[in-house]
This record gives sequence, C-alpha cells and structure tokens, in this order.
Amino acid sequence: MNKIVLPGATLGVLGSGQLGRMFAIAARRMGYRVHTFSPGIDTPTGQVADVEIDADYDDLDAIRTFARGVDVITFEFENVSTAAADAAAEIVPVRPSGHALHITQQRAREKAFLALKGFPVTPFESVASFEELTAAVGRVGLPAILKTASFGYDGKGQHRLTAPEDGEAVWALVGHQPAILERVVEFTMEFSVVAVRGLDGAFAHYGAIENRHRHHILDLSIAPARMPEASAADAIAVTRAIMEELEYVGVLCVEFFLTGDGRILVNEIAPRPHNSGHLTFDACVTSQFEQQVRAICGLPLGATTQLRPAAMANLLGDVWRQGEPRWAAALEVPDVKLHLYGKGRALPGRKMGHLTALADTTDLAVQHVLAARDVLS
Repeated sequence: MNKIVLPGATLGVLGSGQLGRMFAIAARRMGYRVHTFSPGIDTPTGQVADVEIDADYDDLDAIRTFARGVDVITFEFENVSTAAADAAAEIVPVRPSGHALHITQQRAREKAFLALKGFPVTPFESVASFEELTAAVGRVGLPAILKTASFGYDGKGQHRLTAPEDGEAVWALVGHQPAILERVVEFTMEFSVVAVRGLDGAFAHYGAIENRHRHHILDLSIAPARMPEASAADAIAVTRAIMEELEYVGVLCVEFFLTGDGRILVNEIAPRPHNSGHLTFDACVTSQFEQQVRAICGLPLGATTQLRPAAMANLLGDVWRQGEPRWAAALEVPDVKLHLYGKGRALPGRKMGHLTALADTTDLAVQHVLAARDVLS
C-alpha cells in the first residue's frame, strides 16, 4: 500500500470545491490525471478535472466504482463519511486515512483527542442535552461558545452564551443536537500553521500565518505572521506532534489562538489544505496543493521557502453586489494575483475567489491586497 504513485497515474478527489480545483491544477501540472466525486456537475474541481462523477457520498457502490478508476484517493473537505472513506480504502490507498478523518471531522472527538494527548486547548465540555449544557455552563464558565459537534465551518453552528439564561435559546439554535461548549478566551491574534507529512514521515511547514476573520469567515491572511518567534515555534512543534499522533499523510492545518502572555491554544484542525494557505500558491516554492499531491503519492516533499512576504484577501459573493467586479482595476495594483473558483452564483458570504499580493514587507503586502479588493466594487 506504500507504493509510490508516479506522474501519469490518476488521482481521485472526494469533494469538488475550490480546494479540489487548486489541487487538480497542481496535479495536472505535474502530469497526473484527476477524477472528482461529489453531488453536482460543472463544479469548481470538475471544470479542471479529467473526469467528474456526480453522485452522493452515501452511495457506497458509486464510491467503490470511483475508486476502481483511480490510483489513490484524497479529500477536498472533511464532511465525507468515514463509511465512504472505508469503502474507497477497500480498493485503493486513501490519504489521509479514514481514521484521521473520523477524529477531525467532528468537534467533540477532535477536542477529546487533543485533550487526551495533552495539547493546549480552551476549557470545554461535550454536551448532548439541555441538562448537560446547563451543568457544563457551571463548570466551563461564561462567556462561552456553543458549537455543533458536526458540520460546522466558517462560524456555522456557533452561538455565544453570556448568561446562564441564554442556555435554552442557544440550545434551540443548535437544533438540540450534540455540541461542545467552549470558554471564550482572550487572545491577541488568530493564526494557523499549514504543514505536510509525507508517506515516509517527513515533515514540512509554512511557518505561522496570521489570520483575520470577518463574521466568522476568514477575511485576510498574512505570512509570515507578525508574532513572537518562540510562540510560532511552539505552534509548529504542536502541529507536528498532532500529525504524528494521527499518523497523518497529506496537508493539514491547525488553527491557533495567541494569548497576551505568548501562550498558544489549539482552536481547530482542518485535515486538508486550508484557506489560509492559499497564498502559498504564489508566495512559496512549493504550494500547499503541490505538497498534497507529493504526499499522497509518496513523493519527496517540496521546499516551503517563501519568496516574499505575502497577504491573501478572500473574495466573497458580496463583492458582486453592484455587478461584475472591476478586475482590470484590481490587477493594476503591483504584484497582485487573482484566483477565481468558477462558481456560478455570487451569493453573500460565499467564497468566490481570492487575491494574493507579494511585497517587500508584510505591511506593504497587506496594503496592496486590500487596495486591490477595495477597487473591485
């Protein structure tokens, strides 16, 4: 099962969004064919893949048929059932493994794993009923955030409690389903570490990437992060240890909080390439997407050297509210790169693309990318 998958082979992707699209671009540049599997046609990944399969992730027979046509399978996002991963693994290697997916796709399991292994996390408790939530509020403390255990991203399924009497309303908002209650912590920065672990255990990373969010959605990423070197080094070490514990193969992102006294706390794990790592496509010798190809195929990992300081700004559907954005005006800004994902409808809050700017300093890169986005509308 550890056989190297060489260029010319076919790579399978479960999922078909922008992450799969950029993975497919990197794979095809290296001489691989790409097949994508998801419900839907003319998807961002399907537009650049060799074959696009329209089927549901719960159709295990379709998953097995898909697996017979490829040499290795990876995930484009984590909300694919472990049953689908296991069905595919009957036929071809699946990287990262279904075991890693099972832990990281559900918040309660992920937090329990992190706490059990001794990684630094915010105070939390899993809750499965309103009575458990009431008891957890007393132990975790307020203010706190109640998060659905499953299918949460970009702030979805998250609600704040500031007083005990908020519990009943918030429990209704999460749909009376399993959740975790996390204490709100004071932090000075949100940042991430995007890293990759090879089939042979080799490890590479892109350093600490500073993140700013707007309405719980990533708005701006800055690399390198403007934070203490010691804290960044701690986060890289924690990320590597998490990957080792998971016996992980592929690209993974760990999102962190930085506290005022320089401590780091793990917020979430994303078992895939990550939005904050999009800037590596333009700023680094080897992008996070090429690293995913290399890792799942058993090839040596590439250099993660960053060529220049960089900043990435997301383009949400809101940018289209006054009509087609002024692309030419944005691209007049020096050293700016445009990435659009091929999505049909520009809906508010929907990730439609991103801009990346390179400059001599991180501050200048931020100025350029924000200036480019500002002139779009």
